[in-house]
Amino acid sequence: MPRHTLPALLVTLLVTLLTILAAGCHAASNPPTPALKRPNILWLTSEDNNIGWVGCYGNPRAKTPNIDKLAAEGFLYENCFANAPVCAPSRSTWITGLHAISTGTHPMRSRRNIPHDKIKYYPDHLRKAGYYVSNCRKTDYNIGGRDDNECWQSRDKFGWRKRKPGQPFFCIMNYGASHESRAQGDVENTKHNPANTRLRRYHPDRPAIRKNYAKYHDAVSNMDRQIGEALAQLEKDGLADDTIVIYCSDHGGVLPRSKRFLYESGIHCPLIVRIPEKFKHLWPAKKPGSRIKDIVSFIDMPKTWLKLAGAKIPGIMQGHIFLGPYKEERDLHFSWRARMDERLDNVRAVRDSQFLYIKNYMPYAPAGQHLTYLWKMAATRAWEDAFREGKTDAIQSRFFLPKPNVEELYDCAADPDNVHNLIADPKYAKKIASMRKALRRWQLRIHDSALIPESDMDQLVKKHNTTVYEYVRDAKRYNLPAYLDAADVALAKDVKNLDALQSYLQHDDLGIRNWGVKGLFLLGKTAAPAKDALLAALKDDSHEVRAMAAWALINLDDASVNKPAYACLNDLLDQNSYALLTVLNLIDWMGEKGKPLIAKALSIQAKGYPGRMIDNLRQLQKHKNAKHPPPAKK
Repeated sequence: MPRHTLPALLVTLLVTLLTILAAGCHAASNPPTPALKRPNILWLTSEDNNIGWVGCYGNPRAKTPNIDKLAAEGFLYENCFANAPVCAPSRSTWITGLHAISTGTHPMRSRRNIPHDKIKYYPDHLRKAGYYVSNCRKTDYNIGGRDDNECWQSRDKFGWRKRKPGQPFFCIMNYGASHESRAQGDVENTKHNPANTRLRRYHPDRPAIRKNYAKYHDAVSNMDRQIGEALAQLEKDGLADDTIVIYCSDHGGVLPRSKRFLYESGIHCPLIVRIPEKFKHLWPAKKPGSRIKDIVSFIDMPKTWLKLAGAKIPGIMQGHIFLGPYKEERDLHFSWRARMDERLDNVRAVRDSQFLYIKNYMPYAPAGQHLTYLWKMAATRAWEDAFREGKTDAIQSRFFLPKPNVEELYDCAADPDNVHNLIADPKYAKKIASMRKALRRWQLRIHDSALIPESDMDQLVKKHNTTVYEYVRDAKRYNLPAYLDAADVALAKDVKNLDALQSYLQHDDLGIRNWGVKGLFLLGKTAAPAKDALLAALKDDSHEVRAMAAWALINLDDASVNKPAYACLNDLLDQNSYALLTVLNLIDWMGEKGKPLIAKALSIQAKGYPGRMIDNLRQLQKHKNAKHPPPAKK
């Protein structure tokens, strides 16, 4: 061994020993940080209010001190959006982590079954991970085959008090004080001054409308007070430093043309997240009080909650993680509208950080269809009265008229009320093309189940003894790419497609026939060469196709086809067709041409949504002599 080797080795050993001793002394004075325990999660949800009703989102007229304080202590998300603009489909999306339009649970109050062996609810996964889960006490999941409360361990107000000592909790507290029903009824004697409000551009300035705004401001203030009580109780119970608090609404609303609609007012929702210092690694910005510009879609929430809790995330969930070190970036949000109670529609929307693109699959259905629940609001009735009196301008009249465009594009930064449609402006052609492509990719990825009418889909899943979820994932039965293509041909309203649309009517697939007949209807009188094909369609296996074929024939203004067309619709009414709700809606949409069918429709004894629609027709008869005035010029 060389002479220098041993001393060098001793020196190395001595340095190593001193290093270890120094590290030990440092560790004694600064013990290692123990592994962070899992956070408690308190999710506060309010019903029906968009961002415009909350002070910290820029409305100086709103009185929401508790939510504003929460935002100052937490992180305010500027771009959070609901996937559905109404409660049941929105909550169906939340509980499963799958878009309701992907599972077939998107029509309001439909309660279709899903394969519960394949699709668990996110509280099931939290419970498996050791969390105590409680919900006070809104469910409304719109899903059949399982009781809504089964997945929760408690429905008590402060459910965390029932957990085992030291057990982490996930607790929902839902507030109905801001629900649409709180904006109904008497609008007099409000605490909020009706003069102190900013009306949406599409609302005429009428006393009843201002008073209704004031009434809802009162409702939101009451909801804010209840939010404050929950936060105070969390603090009193000594849990605030261990609990992530989330506040959001369940969709937008609530004055007319907000809830149920895919405009900003219907989908842009408040989202605030307060994260204690001990979970600082989850902060989305350097300090509390920050405003976060990330796009968050409601579909992202279940997946994110599971990640925060350290629970296993099922692969079928369709959202992105929006919080923490495993955050998944999102560029676009997608939303959809289908049947709302007794009224039919079919719409999709794409939202980025600035623009909102909307595609109307039923452009013949007016936005402002008379809907029983919505018309309980004084503002809705006052708006309709102003329209019928000819005292609304072009923008304000638009709500009560057939949609002028299949597509819509709005710059939400410059036009938050979404009243200036940019779809025809060549300046935005590239943006529109990009959003169209993105929408189609998303529809294919999530298996958009609403390219076939709801009543036809119910017949198909019954015939095949399956669920909508499973049916639309069978490409041999549900040819979604072909339906999307056929829909685009139909919605183009181009007479050059006449032959293609007639060929669709001969197709074996009722989904293709559905778009064939709608396309011919949209061509109006230029569809006259397809008269024989439409007459044949009056005997189609699909009652939906029959009804649309009858309407298309009546719109030809050809006396030779009126008799069989009206006979077809009368027959569907007589036999209490499975498409009865569609026929009743169609009678209303037909206007003057629907009058020969009114007496028969009003004679029908029906319950549920068909019954509501019959009541609507009865109410509309009170205005049968009133004609819609033409929209005022801008």
